[in-house]
Amino acid sequence: MAPGVPSRGALGWEWPLQPGTLHVRHGIVPRPVPNCCCTNGEVSPSPAAHMHGGTTCLPFPRPVPSSLIPRAMASVSALPRYSLYARTRLGYLFYQRQVKKARERYPHGHSVSQPYCFPGVKILPIPVLSNNYSYLVIDTGSGQAAVIDPSDPLAVQAAIEEEGVMLEAIFCTHKHWDHSGGNEALCQKHSSCRVYGSALDAIPQLTNPLADREKVSVGCLTFEALATPGHTVGHMVYVLDGEPFGSPPCLFSGDLLFLAGCGRPFEGSPETMLASLDVAVGLGEDALLWPGHEYALECLTFASLLELDNSALEQKLQWAVQQRQEKRSTCPSTLGEEQTYNPFLRTHRPELQEALGLWQRGGEDSDAFRARVLKEVRRRKDLYQAT
Repeated sequence: MAPGVPSRGALGWEWPLQPGTLHVRHGIVPRPVPNCCCTNGEVSPSPAAHMHGGTTCLPFPRPVPSSLIPRAMASVSALPRYSLYARTRLGYLFYQRQVKKARERYPHGHSVSQPYCFPGVKILPIPVLSNNYSYLVIDTGSGQAAVIDPSDPLAVQAAIEEEGVMLEAIFCTHKHWDHSGGNEALCQKHSSCRVYGSALDAIPQLTNPLADREKVSVGCLTFEALATPGHTVGHMVYVLDGEPFGSPPCLFSGDLLFLAGCGRPFEGSPETMLASLDVAVGLGEDALLWPGHEYALECLTFASLLELDNSALEQKLQWAVQQRQEKRSTCPSTLGEEQTYNPFLRTHRPELQEALGLWQRGGEDSDAFRARVLKEVRRRKDLYQAT
């Protein structure tokens, strides 16, 4: 096995580490022992603690105290933090800590949201964790409902009980715990509930894998799954058909698209992410965007640094500042609006290209150039977040 290359073991992903480094495996953090002769850099199989030069070598396994999870994740420089979160038990423990702290800090949710109603349908945004949104979508005629990305099962269950509806389906956009962590608890509570998502993502409790463009009915509601890889390899968005109810389509975008923002391409290239964003834009300008996170203020502020003379962007930023000062939700927006101020949807715009100092090379394909623009916007956004 090559140094630092993960392999699929019997219990999950494992990484070979050098002696003296912190070895993380399935949520277990043993004490690192420099140059331990019995482990050769791996976890000690010894059934009992033993000594090495005055240092205690603890037996495997040793559970991670919840208070040490953030320090453990921060201290492992040999492993990408994303891999820890997405591919080890440590990610789930970190998610559990996020839930606990968010419930304490935001007992009524991080934002004040309003239900969106049109004849026969009710969409209820549920603010969860520190900035996530789950969505309860209700067929008001039958009382049947679906939930998109149930991050916190207690918050989702409270909404279900308050609305007096039957949960028939969970639609998961992707595997990350802050979007799928409530699946198991809700399935235990609602035995007939089915979990939908991509088979390419390790979605907890998945019962019904979906293919691109596949449709699912919940009562009178029809959802279409669209494959939008990039953030994860199996990321999907869900589109509620609004035509039977006299409404525009509703896009539940997970971590593909935010108000003025876009998810990080953890498992895809700029070209892959660009193609996925084009799929979303293809839904039409009147489509309503229901994102997976409340990132509007941060994303709009960043976008305003790129396009200084964008009046639509300036107006939306002023509106978002007012909304967030009152802790009000900023969703939904429309895809038509997004194309006037979201830099990740404006890769074709000469004013953005010029602001980035990028020009199309001779013979360069237009989509290849747009992917290069997207990559530069992403790079600057990551630097902006880091500071």
